[in-house]
Formats: sequence, C-alpha cells, structure tokens
Amino acid sequence: MTTLFKPLQKKVNGIIYTLIFSGILLLILGVLIVWVDFLARLVIGAFVLVIAYTFFYGAYKIISIKKDVKKIFKF
Repeated sequence: MTTLFKPLQKKVNGIIYTLIFSGILLLILGVLIVWVDFLARLVIGAFVLVIAYTFFYGAYKIISIKKDVKKIFKF
C-alpha cells in the first residue's frame, strides 16, 4: 500500500501547490484590477490564462495518478 500512496501523495501535493500559487497570483491580479484601471484588460487576460493553466495542470496530474493506480493494481 505504501507503493501506492507515495506517488499519489507527490502528485496531489503538486496539485495543491499549483492551486495555492494560482490563488496568490489571482489575489495579486485582483488587487491590480481594483487600484489600476488601465491594466484591467491585461489582468483579466492573465486571469483567464491562469485559470486555463490550472485546469490543464490538474487534468495532467489526474491522468498521471490514473496511470499510477492502473500500474500498481495492474488493471
């Protein structure tokens, strides 16, 4: 069972770190939207890119977790 949980724990930690980083970046972008009007378009575009990156990274990590589970249980 430990062979299952170590790789999964690393990948879940990677997802957590990515979500934390994305949250901090979105918080900074939100502050820029409130205080600087002319950067609003740039910040909104960056917001969309950060959300898209988070979704793609999460999907990649979930696929790799699926492969590890399949390899360990030999489905």
